[in-house]
Amino acid sequence: MALSTQQQKHIEAWQASGLSQVGYCRQHKLNSKTFSNWLRIYRSRQVATIASTLIPVEIKSKASSSGSLCLRCPQGHILKLPADVSPQWLGGLLKCLD
Repeated sequence: MALSTQQQKHIEAWQASGLSQVGYCRQHKLNSKTFSNWLRIYRSRQVATIASTLIPVEIKSKASSSGSLCLRCPQGHILKLPADVSPQWLGGLLKCLD
């Protein structure tokens, strides 16, 4: 089920309002259970969009005497990890950080 533009605008207005879902629904004469369904659909689509996002990575070969792995984000964040960190663990971490 796709959300209409009006339903999406209600969700975004609620998020910016600082009100509880029930309070927002009362104020706008919306059924709170219906609104919750809209929100569930909206959030599931947000997760699907995030899951398909690629993170740009630049690999630079640089010998490290410390035996650590250093990840630098374009925004300036630096993450230092042991060089023997599990690739599966690192992949899971990067998915969480997206």
